[in-house]
Amino acid sequence: MFVSLEIELNGPVATLWMNRPELHNAFDETLIAELTAACIALDQDKDVRVVVLAGRGKSFSAGADLNWMKRAANNGLDDNLNDARALARMLRTLAEMKKPTIARVQGAALGGGMGLAAACDIAVASTRAFFATTEVKFGIVPSAISPYVVRAIGARQAYRYFQSAERIDAARANEIGLVHEAVEPEQLDAKVQEIVDALLQGGPLAQAAAKNLIRAVSNQPINDNMVEDTAHRIAHLRATPEAREGIAAFLEMRTPTWLVK
Repeated sequence: MFVSLEIELNGPVATLWMNRPELHNAFDETLIAELTAACIALDQDKDVRVVVLAGRGKSFSAGADLNWMKRAANNGLDDNLNDARALARMLRTLAEMKKPTIARVQGAALGGGMGLAAACDIAVASTRAFFATTEVKFGIVPSAISPYVVRAIGARQAYRYFQSAERIDAARANEIGLVHEAVEPEQLDAKVQEIVDALLQGGPLAQAAAKNLIRAVSNQPINDNMVEDTAHRIAHLRATPEAREGIAAFLEMRTPTWLVK
């Protein structure tokens, strides 16, 4: 049972609803712990193929709960380190899920909320959504979210937005690579569903391997070691039952077993 989170299951799709609308889904230690636990559980659930992260109410997530931050400011270094590690662990757990993840961003995604969107594999935003790394306005830095935001928008854009804390509208977020799609509010769920439907066509083991492949080759030199590693990856996958089934289904013009209800 969760206090700040709901899990909605619709066949092979699980939607994680952050459910603190009155606080704009700002996270505290409870929501952080629940998101971590839910991501671990869903990643282990063989019936779940795709995970959508969403927020109830007007906002996706306003980042850290200010009351939680105020408590943290009065704590010692050890307590602050534990809180920071829990947040970093939650983001990493989300980012390293084996299953495809989609952020459904309908409104404000500020600070850690922007980090949540960036930690998902795919982000779809309403044109009413907006983003910002607001931490410098509070005398801190977007430290825990930085690996995911920099991965999404690049260091050059991060130099601007980490320091200026400017608001980034959905169109600009799409332009700099933070979100994959920016659509009108009434089209948001349809666009998310369109991507979910595309993801469900792929083999689940292949999708997990694709995520590992991206992490292995991103920003790395193309050298003998990389070429050999990529050769091993495809050779290994070709010998798996999933690959044999996928190739056979294509040649026989039938549906692969992972799509059979």
